[in-house]
Amino acid sequence: MESVARAPSNVMGNEPNGQPQKERCGYFQMPLHYPRYTKADYETMPEWKLDCLLTEYGLPVNGDIDQKRKFAMGAFLWSH
Repeated sequence: MESVARAPSNVMGNEPNGQPQKERCGYFQMPLHYPRYTKADYETMPEWKLDCLLTEYGLPVNGDIDQKRKFAMGAFLWSH
């Protein structure tokens, strides 16, 4: 006699009620690590890198480079 193991339905792409799982695209997932840049790093960071950093954390990428730098420093730098 042959034994067949069956995975839980939600592992195979189904919801617990047996319905097919909907596509999960476009949702935000917090990155694992907090950025560890200094104020000097943000002041010299190129715009493309600021855009990538802000996008990675689901933050707005609007404005000019100076506005992006100020926003990133306000969001990620903590005063002691």
